Amino acid sequence: MDEQETKPEIDQAAESWTRVVEIATAALLLVGAAIAVRSYVPTTTNGVELQKEVHDLTQQVQQMKSEQAMPVMVLNRYRNSICYVFGVYQVGFPNQAPRLRARVSGTGFIVAKGLLATNRHVAEPWYGDQEAEALIQRGATPSLEKLVAFFPGSPTPFDITPTVVSAHNDLAVLHLEFSPATKGLAPLPLATSATPPGELVTVIGYPMGVAGMVAKSPTEVYQRLAYRHDDINAASELAALSLIRPSATVGHLGDAIGDKLIYDAPTAHGGSGGPVFNSSGQVIGINSAYIDGFSGGTLGISVEALRPLIEAAEKRTPASDMQVVPARMKN
Repeated sequence: MDEQETKPEIDQAAESWTRVVEIATAALLLVGAAIAVRSYVPTTTNGVELQKEVHDLTQQVQQMKSEQAMPVMVLNRYRNSICYVFGVYQVGFPNQAPRLRARVSGTGFIVAKGLLATNRHVAEPWYGDQEAEALIQRGATPSLEKLVAFFPGSPTPFDITPTVVSAHNDLAVLHLEFSPATKGLAPLPLATSATPPGELVTVIGYPMGVAGMVAKSPTEVYQRLAYRHDDINAASELAALSLIRPSATVGHLGDAIGDKLIYDAPTAHGGSGGPVFNSSGQVIGINSAYIDGFSGGTLGISVEALRPLIEAAEKRTPASDMQVVPARMKN
């Protein structure tokens, strides 16, 4: 993605929920109107019907209030378990300078003790990279120079190591460096049932990576770091200032086909690997990609495809649908 001048972030979640508040207010007015009208018809039948209508409308209002509060709830409750992932990788031939050296940024989240979930193309950045794959086919070897996770509230990053990657989906589970700080990070709740199309979803992550976080930083920080996009030193400075903060976007689940989820919550480079929450505050998927030019074409992978990887990572044994990989870290 070409780097462009970053503009301050627009709080799309806030705008969306302003509309929801307006709808809820209208529903309450409708309840009042129904009571006023039916109060002039004192028959028993109409009284029962009125009670049912009031009950139904009250439930709808309560549901809208719950949905309105959900993005705020998941962001405040789980933000510390959702990290910014930064890495540097290279592809090259033995005894030669690297033919390809690049950076990668994405999002990850805690799924079990010491385990982090993200996309495979974040954990293994050469995955899906046409230039890298062409070199690999010619015998080149890919390796990670660095792969670290920055968590909100922590002034320093933590090393992460790819442990299990899916052979069929853009998913990976990584081992997180143990420390008193990472020990206390709570796993996100994974949904146990399917979410129907049309339901509200919230995506949390780090769209635009360092550039996105710099854009919403205080003015003095923005002016100092505005042109240091995807710079680990800039990320470290943000961490030291407690400015590693994920963003939330809101939309609706458009469809679910097999392991694939389609929704219209906006995302961008850097948001890959972030959790997708349903209206109950449970993770239903992992944000994976977006169709450029189509606002309704954000793609995720169902959490059901992630569960076997978590189990394999916990056991450290291979399974038929995945590969357990040794760390390919280069000092």
